[in-house]
Amino acid sequence: MQSPKGTVDILPNEQIYWRYIENVVRQFASQYSYDQISTPTFESSELFSRSVGQFTDIVKKETYSFDDRGGHSLTLRPEGTASVCRSYLQHGMYNQPQPVRLFYIMPMYRYERPQLGRYRQFHQFGIELLGDDTATVDFEVIEFATKIIAFFGLKQFKLNINSLGDKESRNLYREAILNYFSAYSNNLSEDDSRRLEENPLRILDSKDKYVKSLFAKAPNSLDYLSKASKDRWEKLLTYLRDSNIEYYVNTQLVRGLDYYTHTVFEFMPIDGGSQSTILAGGRYDGLVQELGGPSVPGIGFAMGIERIVEELKKQDMQFEKSNQVDVVICCIGGEKEIRKAVNTAYKLRNMDIKVILAPMSKSIKGQMRYAGNLSPPYVVILGSEEIKKDTYILKDMIKNKQKEIKFEILANFLAKECIDNL
Repeated sequence: MQSPKGTVDILPNEQIYWRYIENVVRQFASQYSYDQISTPTFESSELFSRSVGQFTDIVKKETYSFDDRGGHSLTLRPEGTASVCRSYLQHGMYNQPQPVRLFYIMPMYRYERPQLGRYRQFHQFGIELLGDDTATVDFEVIEFATKIIAFFGLKQFKLNINSLGDKESRNLYREAILNYFSAYSNNLSEDDSRRLEENPLRILDSKDKYVKSLFAKAPNSLDYLSKASKDRWEKLLTYLRDSNIEYYVNTQLVRGLDYYTHTVFEFMPIDGGSQSTILAGGRYDGLVQELGGPSVPGIGFAMGIERIVEELKKQDMQFEKSNQVDVVICCIGGEKEIRKAVNTAYKLRNMDIKVILAPMSKSIKGQMRYAGNLSPPYVVILGSEEIKKDTYILKDMIKNKQKEIKFEILANFLAKECIDNL
């Protein structure tokens, strides 16, 4: 049996990267006063067609959707923002002091072509800030993202940023894109023709070389901003410059989801590598209302954890093993000696000492070989002679020395060596 295509097992030697990343992002979330939220793995399919957009590639091609036994159409969560906004609305968080700051660490599911760092089940760290429509929180969210990218040492990624403006601005830009690309409609692929017809802005997500060659002369989103949207955009850029946050304006950046308004941003490889975006986000002022709630502005971003893991591996980061065993107990004899060894391990674990019993089915030679493979600093050996004298043999595996001692001395010594040195 194999894991399903596009999924991976996160093995013990990989988990150390995941724990490190999760600890880092939790610390950043705490620094910026974000509270954690978790949502169901599957949601009503309608949630994503209404929020992400029924004509987006995510909804049309990439979702895992199914009918349950009650005939309800459900979809495995392809992204986090829609689910968080649904929860925000369902639980009346709009009645709390605003803005509400939330973060999540959750698996997502998309039927995509698997490649390095991109899977059909993948994990994201994301934040959502709901209830504030000012450019200051746009800056806060981008600052947050920039600090995470910097902390992980991802110097090869640059911040791309754009503004789609308010609803009126976006509609004008949408019309301009439709008119521009319609002139080349005879040369478009079936997929891009569909994009242009159903949702013109989606053509800017095209990977087709011919379509990408047309981008250079395509309409500029900033030319269609209303005065209020333009003023807002200029404020944000001023905040970024004041803080020496380097950015690149990309007027073709629209992101692959329909709910974005005003600010959109992403971190892309400077060299334009195939692995593309590692973190992306934007503002979505109409999303909560689209889901049936009040008019609540929002902004957020999501970061692919698998992508960060791959980047950290390239840096050859060294981690100290968090589950390093302190003591292995080896036993010579029968049931009486084994019983004593089990009880000794119990007592030492109650002192927060990391103890493992060697396999009692092995010979003492086999037990010592097992202990050597775990590389503990100490091994405790117990046999019939030790039981008679109520003692233990403590072997220092580093110095290759051993001595016979009573339990009280053994326990105090191990507590000092194994706990005080944490």
